[in-house]
Amino acid sequence: MKKITLFFILATLFVFVCFRVISDSKKMVMNVLQPDLLQIDLNNNRVIDDNETVCVAGLEAFTSNLLLSQELLANKYNIKLEDAIKLGFITDNYVESLLQNQMVKLKFTKKHTPYCRYAEIFYNGENYAQKLADVGLGIYNSRKSQKFYQNLERAQKLKLSILNHRSNKYHNLSCEYGLLSHDAVVIYTKDLPKNSKPCKFCHLSFPQRESAKSKISNIPPPPMEVTSGNIKFFLTDITVKLKPDKKCDNNVCKSILNEINQAQHSLDIAVYGWGSAPVIEKAIKNAVNRGVKLRLVFDTSDRKEDYYPNTQNLVDLAEISSSDKSVKSAHTNYLMHNKFIIIDNKTVLTGSMNYSSTGLSGFNANNLLIIKSDDIARLYTEEFEQMLSGKFHNDKAISLQNRTFDYGTNKVSIFFSPQDRVISNQLITLVNSSKKYVYVPSFLVTHEELTNALIRARKRGVIVKLILDATNANSKRSAIKKLRNSGISVKVENYAGKMHSKSIIIDDKYVVTGSMNFSNSGEMKNDENILIIDDPKFAIFYRNFFDYLWKKIPEKYSKQNVRSEGRNSIGSCSDGIDNNFDGKIDSEDEGCKFSAKR
Repeated sequence: MKKITLFFILATLFVFVCFRVISDSKKMVMNVLQPDLLQIDLNNNRVIDDNETVCVAGLEAFTSNLLLSQELLANKYNIKLEDAIKLGFITDNYVESLLQNQMVKLKFTKKHTPYCRYAEIFYNGENYAQKLADVGLGIYNSRKSQKFYQNLERAQKLKLSILNHRSNKYHNLSCEYGLLSHDAVVIYTKDLPKNSKPCKFCHLSFPQRESAKSKISNIPPPPMEVTSGNIKFFLTDITVKLKPDKKCDNNVCKSILNEINQAQHSLDIAVYGWGSAPVIEKAIKNAVNRGVKLRLVFDTSDRKEDYYPNTQNLVDLAEISSSDKSVKSAHTNYLMHNKFIIIDNKTVLTGSMNYSSTGLSGFNANNLLIIKSDDIARLYTEEFEQMLSGKFHNDKAISLQNRTFDYGTNKVSIFFSPQDRVISNQLITLVNSSKKYVYVPSFLVTHEELTNALIRARKRGVIVKLILDATNANSKRSAIKKLRNSGISVKVENYAGKMHSKSIIIDDKYVVTGSMNFSNSGEMKNDENILIIDDPKFAIFYRNFFDYLWKKIPEKYSKQNVRSEGRNSIGSCSDGIDNNFDGKIDSEDEGCKFSAKR
């Protein structure tokens, strides 16, 4: 018996070791810089390190990466440079859809340069370079197939432009000014931003401007604010503001400023953090100087880099303040993630927007609600005062106040995390009862049961669509792959700003929004506020905006993800922001700076 047991243990150990050897031999493609140049996670730490750029041995391929001069390769195969870029555009898209976030095997050669190590790449047992040559998009060991010329003919028919993120000008593919741009991307002409301008040197008669304008006119920007009953609802457009600023020149920031300027007695502010918002900060300081009582609840970052370094400015102005981290050290991985302000016990400002330059300028996609209601203000004040007294997260008591307020034109239900378990108790029920559509514009979705509810809705014929932020698209917890595999349409945004909304729109009837990301932490750990609004006017308003965003994001990003800081993320290489939180900004980031000198 002992021998049998020992044999079983050894056999199990052998199988486990073999599995680990096989698993460890496969590495994830983290980023496709161009078809013959990949960033591969060689040490399995989910981060691209300096020595993890791999050149594909024996492969020649065109690319739409303008940082790489292709004249020599184009001349070698007697192809016009403009056609080479077009063929590269097709090839880039194919390779990204094939290899991005996929596991591959590598066989390193002896060749290397200061920029990369050379290796043969194997995907699903096939030699990747040979496969690319077989489909007519690459040249392997100087050999190309007949399909190469078929693809070249197809590429020649594409209508593409060069968009310079920094200047917001667009060029044709033969324009020397476009080709020399260090912060530019090749995109479909129909996808040019509405406010982009033609290069005067290559568009003297503006032929592409007319083409682009006629196609863009099919997706005019929808209204960005609406009022129903006692609630005013604002949205911000991620596709318009490509760089944050501190001007406070949009309706969202101006409306917040107006409400603070009207404060007479009290300002109760609960914020995840306070960024650089000088105009709003000055208004708060003026309010304090005229006798308004400021109370503050905030989160204290335990990260190495504090993204909200100006929070202390508010702490210094406040009569009393409280932070979750200063109260109970056991909660260091929990967040006080609210973003709400209560003014004079009668007005509540809440939503997804952080009080920072990226939020207030409209750079990130957010929503803001201004609610005029003594009853709702009273409910928020009860939540606020629990935190102000030092009760955060699971230490708070469940509110016994009325949670649902019927104002005739709309019905508003308000919940707080983590006490109300709102995803499990409320949101899944809403999704389960959906009949026509469920749209989710959100920073992320990782909650397993909510994901399953969306899949069930899709299976019973409900239209389910999600627009998610690029930052978390490749994380292990992201539900993107599971949702897509279940037939659900999920687009990843390709703009510099964050898709920071935390919203669900259902059947032209319900809008769910607030500060909570759709995650276990959002539901079970963090301090959050969530609103469920039963109002067709708001639902249709938000649905129209979702449809507008959906059309603006290229269809290919419903099948593949995009790097949040890189040449395909519009504006991300010139916005002065560390979009993917890797400590590197714009030209310092691999996605923006890599010039393939090999």
